[in-house]
Amino acid sequence: MRRHELATFLRSRRERITPEQVQLPRGRRRRTPGLRREEVAQLSAVGVTWYTWLEQARDIQVSEQVLDALARTLLLDTSERAHLFQLAGAVDPTPAAQCAVITPALRRILTQLEPVPACIQNSRYDILAYNRTYARLMMRDLDTVPPADRNCVLLAYTNAEWRASIVLLDETTRLMAAKLRASMAGHLGEPAWKTLLKRLRAESAEFRENWDRYEVAATRGKTKQFVNPYVGLVTVDHTDLWLAPDLGARIVTYPPQDEESRERLERLHAIALEAEAAQGAEAGTQTDSRDQGRDRVAAWSRAEAAGAAGVA
Repeated sequence: MRRHELATFLRSRRERITPEQVQLPRGRRRRTPGLRREEVAQLSAVGVTWYTWLEQARDIQVSEQVLDALARTLLLDTSERAHLFQLAGAVDPTPAAQCAVITPALRRILTQLEPVPACIQNSRYDILAYNRTYARLMMRDLDTVPPADRNCVLLAYTNAEWRASIVLLDETTRLMAAKLRASMAGHLGEPAWKTLLKRLRAESAEFRENWDRYEVAATRGKTKQFVNPYVGLVTVDHTDLWLAPDLGARIVTYPPQDEESRERLERLHAIALEAEAAQGAEAGTQTDSRDQGRDRVAAWSRAEAAGAAGVA
C-alpha cells in the first residue's frame, strides 16, 4: 500500500511540472502533462527503468540520496519532501528547515537577544534558526545560503566568505572536526550523519586530513574573534544554552567581550534592521505594482463589456 501511495505521489508531482520550470525544451510532440519519466530520471541521475519501476510500485530499494535528488527535481516544498521520505520509509538526511524544538517562543527569544548574535543548533551543528545579527556575523547574509547548507562545520570548511571571517582558521577547523567526531559517537549509522560526513570528505581535503587525525574534543564555551564584513573585528564569548538534557539542541550565543565589540555588534544589528526594512519596502512596491496591474486589467474588462453592451 505504501509503495502504491509513493508511486501515485511521484506521478502526480511529475505531471504538474512544466519543462520550462526545469530548463528543458518543450518540443512539439509533447503529449504527457508535465515531465516525462525519462526526464525525471535524467535530472535525478537515476536509471529510466529504475524510476519507471518506482512509479509502477515495484518492490525496490530507494536510498536517501536518490529521494533527495527526486525531491529537488520535482521541486517539492518542505511538507511534500517530508511526505516523500515518509512514504519511502526513509529518514531525510538534510538539515530540517523546520524542527519540533524550534517553537515560536524560542524564535522570540532569539529576537530579544539582539544585538547579541544567537542561533539554535542541533548536535550535528545544523543551524536550525537564528536572529538577524547572527545572520550577518560570519557573512553578509546567511539567508542567501540554502537551508541544506546551513551547517557550521560545512560552512567552516567549504564556504569562502564564512572562512574569511574566522580568526585562527586552522585551529578552529581542526577543533570543529574533533567536536563533530565526539558528537557523532552517539549517532553512528544514522543517515543524516553519514550524509554530512560523506559530503565533508568529498568537498574538503582539509576536513579529510583533520578527520583522519581521530581527535575528539568536548563542546565548551570559549572566546572567539571574527572579522565581520560590515563592522570589522569583533571579540565574543561563545556560550551554549542547552535545550535538552541529551546535549543535542542548544541556543548558541555570542555576547561581546569588550566595549568596542559591543558597539560594533550594535552597528551590525542596525545594518540588519535597515536591510530588513529595505526588503520590506521593495516587497511592498512589488505588491502595489501587481495590484495596479490587476486594477488596469479589471478596468479594461469593464470597458470592453460596456462597449459590447452599447453595440448590442
